[in-house]
Amino acid sequence: MLPRPDYQFTGQIGRTVSDSDPAQFPQPVKAPANAPNVVIILLDDAGFGQFGTFGGSTPTPSLDKLASEGLRYNRFHTTAICSPTRAALLTGRNHHMTAMGGIADNATGYDGYTAIIPKRTGMIAEVLRQNGYATAWIGKNHNTPPWDISPRGPFDNWPNAWGFDYFYGFNSGQTSQWDPMLWENHSLVPRSADPNYHLTTDLADHAIQWIGNIQGVPGKPYFLYFAPGATHAPHHAPREWIDRFKGQFDQGWDVYREQTFERQKKLGVVPADAKLTPRPKQIPAWNSLEPDRKRVASRMMEVFAGFTAHTDYETGRLLNALRSRPDWDNTLVFYIVGDNGSSAEGGIDGTIDEISYYNGIAMPWQSALAHLDELGGPTLHNHFPVGWAWAMNTPFQWTKQVASHFGGTRNPMVVTWPARIKEHGGLRRQFSHVIDIVPTIYELAGITAPDSLNGVAQDPLQGVSLAATFASATAPERHRTQYFEIYASRGIYHDGWYAASLANVPWAPSRTPLDIDKLPWELYDLSKDFSQATNLATKNPQKLRELQELWWAEAARNRVLPVDARPLAERIKPEEMPIPMKGLKSVTYYNGVGGIMEAAAFQLPGTSFDLTAKVEIPPGGAEGMLFTVGGYTAGIGWYVQGGKLVFSYNFFTQRTRIVSTESLPSGAQTLRAQFAYDGGGRGKGATVRLYSGEKEIAEGRIEHTVPVVFSSFDGVDVGLDRGAPVDFSYKPPFKFSGQLDGVTVDLK
Repeated sequence: MLPRPDYQFTGQIGRTVSDSDPAQFPQPVKAPANAPNVVIILLDDAGFGQFGTFGGSTPTPSLDKLASEGLRYNRFHTTAICSPTRAALLTGRNHHMTAMGGIADNATGYDGYTAIIPKRTGMIAEVLRQNGYATAWIGKNHNTPPWDISPRGPFDNWPNAWGFDYFYGFNSGQTSQWDPMLWENHSLVPRSADPNYHLTTDLADHAIQWIGNIQGVPGKPYFLYFAPGATHAPHHAPREWIDRFKGQFDQGWDVYREQTFERQKKLGVVPADAKLTPRPKQIPAWNSLEPDRKRVASRMMEVFAGFTAHTDYETGRLLNALRSRPDWDNTLVFYIVGDNGSSAEGGIDGTIDEISYYNGIAMPWQSALAHLDELGGPTLHNHFPVGWAWAMNTPFQWTKQVASHFGGTRNPMVVTWPARIKEHGGLRRQFSHVIDIVPTIYELAGITAPDSLNGVAQDPLQGVSLAATFASATAPERHRTQYFEIYASRGIYHDGWYAASLANVPWAPSRTPLDIDKLPWELYDLSKDFSQATNLATKNPQKLRELQELWWAEAARNRVLPVDARPLAERIKPEEMPIPMKGLKSVTYYNGVGGIMEAAAFQLPGTSFDLTAKVEIPPGGAEGMLFTVGGYTAGIGWYVQGGKLVFSYNFFTQRTRIVSTESLPSGAQTLRAQFAYDGGGRGKGATVRLYSGEKEIAEGRIEHTVPVVFSSFDGVDVGLDRGAPVDFSYKPPFKFSGQLDGVTVDLK
């Protein structure tokens, strides 16, 4: 039971110190003897065939080195998407049991899908903390409900409340690598002034510094969860890293798959008798593309390879810092190469603004032609085409979001522990899953999973320890059964057999409703078929039926039901979520307020609204941001520039600036922006009028407006812009230099 009983004084109290005995001073909790430091490194949207260590064409020497010091696992599995994998990893329970049946942004009111992690599935950090560990989470957090992400919280579903002494990172599914919105514990981090800033570098620096800080006062082992945003979109990397790969992907994704498959066999991470799965009919053959489309796709892949190599370098810096410390021998490292397979969310053609995908808008490949030199830089939110995502998942079928097939769920893992793992470069083939990490750590640290944590009875752990595999490649496989489900794509593993049922392909901008009872199932004998290449459904219908029935039983036991096959646009219902602004029509944001995610603010897409600001312009004039939401992906910026009032609207790189016809006078005044939406559905046009007092000073049209969301990470700011700019006529933070009381938003 945690916490342990409170300290009870056992000494003697007399009238004076001379006839009293203090007994023992209260002692801090100490970790079990020889408990190891524990480091979990979790990358984002990385496929099985991406890193050179597992056969990819991008050299990854840092991961190579770590693998040469320990063990590679080639049958390790995730859930097929971000938030569910991370919740399962940190709790040791299946993702629906943690209420993370989908990403946090797509929560519904059903028990397995609320995105509010229940206290009955306590995280490993809290258990380790109460057993004498120092704990830190550095990097991505996509497990806090988006409506709770603001400076006011509530903070009971943030990393600190989950047992992490220290948090430094971002609270969203993705962020710009150049202009991220970062938090340190519960406080917004000021924008970096470093012209060469990159998020992965910053996160590695903070991880190294945190280790140094906690070891400055010896006596505690540490638990570090390091989760960079790489290699999730946007695919951002320093230009010198991207240019290393110029021309290396001109052969296309079909040839890449073949070449990677051969490398995988030579490395032994794929069995010699494995088969390369064919290209799905939904993905075009490389040779069918016209030359300019190939040029765009090749450059996007060069950017992604540069991002991959840069990520390997930065994680290598962290690992080298750990190696340099005297307790490296007793440091247990789990390096998980991806929280799911590589992502197809860039669409068939790829995109220069991936947030368009979440709005159901497909950007044609031609839109990238004029921006090839900008790919990977701070002006675009680029993501490569589906064909490259499929290639990164070699030799498996499909991609991220597809829980039915290993292209979505099979991720490489490397484990090292110099003091205990003596085999260098070994390969482990036992079936394993992300829920197995927590019980493995508990066993190796000598810690018992609590039945009660902070007064709440705990659900049993569902993973099994991998500790026996550290010493033996032939250790019995203990993880015998595992279900999979994301967005109605389903799978079930049991004793070497696997049944799969694919729902919608993930890159469809708008998905169609499905009758899950009519979706076909496939059957694979994984004892003979490493890559899910040979469908045995018609040859062994009895085994398939057994596994289908087992899936339904596991689904009922794990809070998967009801299976939700609705299109995401129908599934997401903000009116059902506990959104703070629900029912309100007006709110005033005071100067300096910021970092409020869109889900915690008014929903401005698809509606009319007014912005009103009371300002005082000094005699010399003023410049700066009044109100902004979103940023370089899509967004609104209302600001003063060159003495004039500006309303800037970004519709996925199509930017409209409406500028006042005259300069603002000095002195106190009321400024207003009137956004009159055309109505008649989502994504329609709008007329914008700007006022100083009652005088209209500008009018303009916006032909297309954002239908759903401006950004997944760049929220509301008032008086400055903390994130990426809405347009590139100004440079953040672009703090308003006059006096601003605040900005009132009125929904119409």
